[in-house]
Amino acid sequence: MSGHNKWSKIKRKKGVADAKRSKEFSRVIKEISVAVREGDSGDPDFNPRLRVALNNAKGVNMPKENIERAIKKALDSGGEAFLQPTYEGYGPGGIAIFVECTTDNLNRTVSSVRATFNKKGGNMATSGSVDFLFERKGIFLLDADGHDPEELELELIDGGAEDIEVDEELKEIAVTVAFEDFGNMQKKLDDMSIEPKSATLERIPTTTTALDVSDSRKVIHLVEGLEEDDDVVQVFHNLEMTDELVEALENEED
Repeated sequence: MSGHNKWSKIKRKKGVADAKRSKEFSRVIKEISVAVREGDSGDPDFNPRLRVALNNAKGVNMPKENIERAIKKALDSGGEAFLQPTYEGYGPGGIAIFVECTTDNLNRTVSSVRATFNKKGGNMATSGSVDFLFERKGIFLLDADGHDPEELELELIDGGAEDIEVDEELKEIAVTVAFEDFGNMQKKLDDMSIEPKSATLERIPTTTTALDVSDSRKVIHLVEGLEEDDDVVQVFHNLEMTDELVEALENEED
């Protein structure tokens, strides 16, 4: 299993606590608003980005009425003027960190992100400092139940899948595609009448850096601090998820 998927699995196993659920909802609502504004439509059949946002809303168990309210509000207002800045920096041990945000107030967001870096042992860097260490990929999470693995794999490869990982414990299939094949995979899944649990564009590190468990925990503390910010959508890093670290993190939840 790739280091990226190890980290994602640990986060999914932790689940979404009530305190964090409202932040997940807030982020998805912003995603819906941006999708409606950019696609100029509240109909997911004619707005691919909105379709992805709605799948992600279902992935965090957002109630249907909340989703409908978010779409209506975005249509009525023409879509709030959200911006999508990115920030780069380093964590403890020189770990590269890339932060994607959605915000209606750039000054608030950059101040908050910088403060979190500073408080938790990291530092912000100039644009382009770590971007080159990551590749943009599409990640689709599918429900593993009800599919013939061999038949499904052939179809997914036809849709552009570069990597397919089956997690028996979570009963999920993680499908990785190149950035330019994101739309192709969406269409392939639509044609197969498969609704993904989530579909996201992510930044996968081309190389990773291993630290001891103590320093790794400091990096994760920084990443989780950034993720708690309402304006932060996703945080990516190149910390190597060693077996020792994974075991330590999983034991925290026991």
